[in-house]
Amino acid sequence: MTFRGSLCSAIAAVGILTTAAACQDGSAPAANPPHASLRVLFIGNSLTYTNDLPGALMHAARTGGDTIYVEMIAKPNYALIDHLTSSSDAEAAIRRGGWDYVVLQQGPTTLPINRDSLILWTRMFDPIIRSVGARPALFMVWPPAGQAGGFEAVRASYQAAAAAVDGVFLPAGAAWQDALQRDGTLALYGGDQFHPGPLGSYLAAITIYETLTEHDARQLSDSAFVNGAVLDVPAATVRLLQEAAHRAATVY
Repeated sequence: MTFRGSLCSAIAAVGILTTAAACQDGSAPAANPPHASLRVLFIGNSLTYTNDLPGALMHAARTGGDTIYVEMIAKPNYALIDHLTSSSDAEAAIRRGGWDYVVLQQGPTTLPINRDSLILWTRMFDPIIRSVGARPALFMVWPPAGQAGGFEAVRASYQAAAAAVDGVFLPAGAAWQDALQRDGTLALYGGDQFHPGPLGSYLAAITIYETLTEHDARQLSDSAFVNGAVLDVPAATVRLLQEAAHRAATVY
């Protein structure tokens, strides 16, 4: 992918990435492909842009016979409120329109006070998203590794935020929990035990894929493509992750 112009600045610099196509100029991404089955805008932070999760979603969808156009606006350490009150192109990107879903993500949000804030900020985004005919979707992330009760607390927060706006709940963190219960050696976490490793981003992407399309993640390719490369993992591991994604997407 080619990056140029302010909108396509490198992630490390401003945390903004357009994954569907290279920017044609510094002010707007390339036109949405007319054949895309879904158009999805991601708004979040490093838990989304690490390993280019939207790009993994786009590639996985292609192996399932779907074409999903994705864009991402994600900045380090940003909560949702920061995208509305600080330097962010999130609102302008939403108002360009053409989206089916706008995916909202922030940190684990395990504390009740943070949960209340997530619900409030989701409600602030909701009328902007609805004004262009899109639907909000809440991307459940995961707690730091080893945090007792963390997955349940994260799930409660993101489910409550999705319910508050009649949005879609994307249970990626629940798929992580399921997969780790079945194989605790899976390298879903990155080296800091908080950000996702490539395998974790893949699992999140295919969980989002099945939830948004209702197409069975178990029918995807048995190779995992993340961050521009096929992961060197056994097909059996990929199938385990696809089973976890399917269970999460059908249970929640």
